[in-house]
Amino acid sequence: MKINDSELISIKNISLQKVNGLESSFCSDILSVEEPLEIRVKYGSDTEKIQKNISVTMRTPGDDLDLAVGFLFTEGIISSYQDLSKIYHIEKDCQMQKKNIVQADLRDNLIPDLLHTDRNFYTTSSCGVCGKSSIESIKTASVFSQISKTEITVFPQVLYQSPNKLTLAQTSFASTGGIHASGLFSTEGELILLKEDVGRHNALDKLIGRALAKKLLPLDQHILVLSGRASFELIQKVAMAGISIVATIGAPSSLAVELAREFNITLLGFLKDGRFNIYNSGNHVLIPTSNKN
Repeated sequence: MKINDSELISIKNISLQKVNGLESSFCSDILSVEEPLEIRVKYGSDTEKIQKNISVTMRTPGDDLDLAVGFLFTEGIISSYQDLSKIYHIEKDCQMQKKNIVQADLRDNLIPDLLHTDRNFYTTSSCGVCGKSSIESIKTASVFSQISKTEITVFPQVLYQSPNKLTLAQTSFASTGGIHASGLFSTEGELILLKEDVGRHNALDKLIGRALAKKLLPLDQHILVLSGRASFELIQKVAMAGISIVATIGAPSSLAVELAREFNITLLGFLKDGRFNIYNSGNHVLIPTSNKN
């Protein structure tokens, strides 16, 4: 199954008025596009199919199929890429619909557990978990939670270089300055995957969806670098993908730290200017540093 929808427009030119002191001028600017994406699933036997609308999320167009795959996986609706028989855009006659609906057809006789998936609601680009009935409902059991994790050594110099590598590799951010990124690095500092979106959770779902399609999961031998802060919903997705190390440019939330400790995830924050904070140190990850008393 081939995933390729990179042709979708992710940036847009607009006209604006710029004010500087008491003077103003008219000019153009480039903004990140934000549009709704509806995700549907079809499942059942080969003779009787059921279709459900799972979610509507505000996202930056592009890599929509990766986004849908990552979303379905991190929500526990699918457990592997093989659970999908087909995933595609649904084209509407109405021009306003554009390519804003993705449908995932599950393999025959796979009946997903949708009773505990109460994410069937509108989500904004800034919050991929708003409206959850409880924190417990998003602690979806990861298929990788029971695997034994190999010891990893990550040197600070590798971490220090990753934010700059992430920024240089971003295409939409360079144009707009208003988009988030998730970058997957090797422990030697090689950038393996990069995904961008106006929503933090969407960028991560896109990355996990692509990694799932490339059969890279679990990502326990990689470093995930996030361009913004780390919230609970992002660490939940991290846990689902078996990621061992997360480094964020911003701060984590208190619940993000609690979840990282629960899943033995090394969580770093404020990674910039040759420094970072260790909010949780997984017992299988070594970061050689010298301690000052």
